Amino acid sequence: TQVLRKGLQRGIVFSAGSFVVYEAHKLISGFAEVHASFKVEDVIEQADYLYGSGETEKLYRLLVQHKNSDDAELLWRLARSSRDLAQLGSTSAEEKKQLTYDSLEYAKKALEKNESNFAAHKWYGICLSDVGDYEGIKTKIGNAVVIKEHFQRAVELNPKDATTIHLIGIWCYSFAEMPWYQRKIAATLFATPPTSTFQEALRYFHMAEEADPNFYSKNLLFLGKTYLKLNNKKMALLWLSKAKDYPAQTEEDKQV
Repeated sequence: TQVLRKGLQRGIVFSAGSFVVYEAHKLISGFAEVHASFKVEDVIEQADYLYGSGETEKLYRLLVQHKNSDDAELLWRLARSSRDLAQLGSTSAEEKKQLTYDSLEYAKKALEKNESNFAAHKWYGICLSDVGDYEGIKTKIGNAVVIKEHFQRAVELNPKDATTIHLIGIWCYSFAEMPWYQRKIAATLFATPPTSTFQEALRYFHMAEEADPNFYSKNLLFLGKTYLKLNNKKMALLWLSKAKDYPAQTEEDKQV
């Protein structure tokens, strides 16, 4: 899920006879813009290092300083780090709720700054789903179509992002096993309520695995769970065994 922007061209060429006021102003302005770009690059590089090291709190403290940035790359990372901080067991219920709503605002701002940023679409969908947990089942179901649209747009922009493909699979799985009372709510919200099948969910989980094999313990788990739903115990055992043997590096891995 990390997006590293590399290869910025550096350097300013000074030519003879260019030292008039107008040219000097352009050079100074250009230098200031390039310098600002490098600073953003440096923050992103540091942020990605902290994310890879699992330094959730340090990462949040670094990025929240840039909450008023116009850079989509910084903003979606701030949305992700806010959400990650909210998920920590040491975070109070009140702080978790505030961070959850903050993360949605940061993701929304990232989208406003760059609609073509796949990660902004991805994290907007994730954060919108999280907010639904506080606003009730009607809101959560009501947001479902929008969430899927953003996930699909993210995959269009980056077809190799396995986690977004996995999330579409989770969306399909959730609607495939939706209880009758939630289906009734969905029917009141939509002329044609969103539906899915376990077969469709399975297809996305396999697509995610093809994009990046063994990338996520939860994808292995849901491959197993989906095969169980389809009464294929042999294939369920295969994928659940892989999930069980997955090297647990995070709290989520342990839960899986």
